Amino acid sequence: MSVTLEQLKAIMPRAGKRADVFCGPLNAAMVEFGISSPARRASFLSQIGHESGQLLYVREIASGEAYEGRRDLGNTSPGDGRRYRGRGLIQITGRANYGACSMALGLDLLASPELLEQPVNASRSAAWFWKSHGLNELADAGDQIKVTKRINGGTNGLTERLALFSAAARVLA
Repeated sequence: MSVTLEQLKAIMPRAGKRADVFCGPLNAAMVEFGISSPARRASFLSQIGHESGQLLYVREIASGEAYEGRRDLGNTSPGDGRRYRGRGLIQITGRANYGACSMALGLDLLASPELLEQPVNASRSAAWFWKSHGLNELADAGDQIKVTKRINGGTNGLTERLALFSAAARVLA
């Protein structure tokens, strides 16, 4: 079952007209990557809602300087931090993650990282990350804290993520 435009706007009221742009691509990406149950959709939408400022940002606001030299992200060449800063609705970050996402989606993100700023690619990259990191199973278990940690590495923004999840669960019920 698809998420309607009205449901998406109810879950992410700050999205405004961006909801119109992303509703179709998000639904297609959720189908493609098995985000199929109400629990999975609510968890996914709440997490991307937080990560993207409710669909307003598909590129990290910060410069990416903080990621320079981060070998754990595959950033081994000068400029990698800025070039491969967070993009897409779930903020794919680092040369290694861009490379993996490139292979999975059939895009040359290493040469053109800005492709993740396009609505279809921003949605698909988020859904790919979600599935490839076992988040459907965590959503099925109802563990939003573990979902958050797997995406963020910690619990940054947990209060907003949980509020968005509560709204999504109510709207999608």
